[in-house]
Amino acid sequence: MVSDYGEEDLKRTLEAICTGTARPFNGAELSAFVKRPRDGKVQILDEGFAPDEQADRRNHGGPDMAVHLYPLAHHDFWRERLGAIDLLNEPGAFGSNLAVNDLTESQVHIGDRFRLGTALLEVSQPRKPCWKIEHRFDPHCNSKGMVAAIVKTARCGWYFRVLEIGEAEAGDTLERVEIGHEQWDMARASLALHAGKGSEEDYAELTAMEALSAKERARAKVRLG
Repeated sequence: MVSDYGEEDLKRTLEAICTGTARPFNGAELSAFVKRPRDGKVQILDEGFAPDEQADRRNHGGPDMAVHLYPLAHHDFWRERLGAIDLLNEPGAFGSNLAVNDLTESQVHIGDRFRLGTALLEVSQPRKPCWKIEHRFDPHCNSKGMVAAIVKTARCGWYFRVLEIGEAEAGDTLERVEIGHEQWDMARASLALHAGKGSEEDYAELTAMEALSAKERARAKVRLG
C-alpha cells in the first residue's frame, strides 16, 4: 500500500546526466559544483558517475552522497525570485547529477529504491545546502538568501547511494522499484534535519533509521540531545 506521500508507479524520464571536474571556484578554492550534461552512456560506480569529482571530500561525495538529484520543477520557483537568468536553463545549475521533470521532495522517501539504466540506487538523505549554491548564482543575480530559502521551503533535492553499479544515459527511465520509509519524504526529512522542525520522537526515529546516511543520523542524534 502506498500512502499519500508517494505514487505506486513512479517513473520519470531522465533529461540529462551531469558531471563535473574540480576547477577554481572561489579564488584558489577548487570545486566541481559546475556540472555539465554528458552524451551517451555513463558508468555509475559505488561513489557515483565516472568521472565526477568532489573537491571537498570532507563534506561532499562518498557512498552515501554518490548521486545528487535537484528537481527541475524548482527552477520556476527560482525564476520568480531571481529572474529569468540563463543559468536556470542548465540542468546542472544546482550541482545536480540527475535532471528529471515532475519529481519533487514530497514524492520521494528515505530508503526508496530506484532503477536507473542498469544501476540500482537508494535514497540516502536530503541535501543540506551550502554556500556554493549562492556563489554559483552570484555572477548572474542577487543570490543572497538562496540557502535560507532552500532550508525554509525544503526545496533541497536529495542524494542516492549506489546499491548495484551499472550505466545510464539521458532518455533512460528513473523508476522506483521499492518504497522505503513512506512517512519520511524528503521535504519532511529536510525540515526536521536542516531546519530543526522535528519532534523528539522524530529525531529518535531518524537516529535509528539505517537507510538514512550516517552523517544525517548523527545530526538527528545531536538534535535529540
